[in-house]
Amino acid sequence: MAGLPYWLVYALLSAVFAALTAIFAKMGLKDVNSDLATAIRTVVILVITWGIVLWRGSGAGWRNLTRNNWLFLVLSAVATGLSWLFYYRALQLGKVSEVTVIDKGSILFTILLSFVFLREPLTPRVLIAAAMIFGGMLVLVWK
Repeated sequence: MAGLPYWLVYALLSAVFAALTAIFAKMGLKDVNSDLATAIRTVVILVITWGIVLWRGSGAGWRNLTRNNWLFLVLSAVATGLSWLFYYRALQLGKVSEVTVIDKGSILFTILLSFVFLREPLTPRVLIAAAMIFGGMLVLVWK
């Protein structure tokens, strides 16, 4: 991966681990309440994340957070928690390949919301990619 921008390397690693998340979650949800499973996942993530923060010595940075930082980080956490709860329940009830396709449809919502709230441009390339993603979702979940 030499020569790739760091953001792309991290994005690819994120995609690989997101795929593993879905597979491991589906395997772990057998005969387990999805809310309990989400709570267990959350505790593990909390321990790992705070361990990294403490290991890197970046914990003192919380003092520099503004009210705006706190507001949007808390809103992001609430959205993440709700997303995880719904995702685990969907995984428990549906096929992992179909659930994850719909879940990744969040890309379409992200494109729309980034245009509305962040004023990111909707270029022809972005619109074509969004249409292709939507089409791919339909192909994969159409019965």
